[in-house]
Amino acid sequence: MGQLRPVQLVKPIIGIIASTQSALAQAESSVISAWGAIDDKSPCIPFSFSDYYNAEMGTNLLRRWLSLSQLISPDTLASMKHTANTIEDSFRGAGKRTVNIDPGYIALSKLVLASTKDFSHRVYVGNQIYEEITLLFRANKFIALPWSYADYQCDTAMQFLTNARERLKQQLEK
Repeated sequence: MGQLRPVQLVKPIIGIIASTQSALAQAESSVISAWGAIDDKSPCIPFSFSDYYNAEMGTNLLRRWLSLSQLISPDTLASMKHTANTIEDSFRGAGKRTVNIDPGYIALSKLVLASTKDFSHRVYVGNQIYEEITLLFRANKFIALPWSYADYQCDTAMQFLTNARERLKQQLEK
């Protein structure tokens, strides 16, 4: 029989896709209001990895990732996804989203993202939320899986996530 052990805390990260620079700034402010201080943010880059959001949000979208200062228990990710959906709804215009906010977390071994959509590689965690391991950390770097989103594989994301993991490691050592 396995022994129950305390769960290691993880570093929350937030991915934002926005239709304008103003919407991005407002979304960042909402993230701080909902979850507290940000300890880092990636450079803002064009979201040119997919046209998935174009019909709803338009073209020339912007992408940024944030990491939060406060570590969390991994089981809080599902409630964060619900909060993210509420924030997204507050930015709707003419029934369409102007921001997409995706919470996740970095553990020392992986990046996990939350979703409202089921798929073969996602696990139902309750309260209408699924989670997936999006990237693994092996041999001192994050590596993609067959379902990893293209934007999470770009250099900007990889550098940001690696830096966030290093901050997590330092926080856990304290």
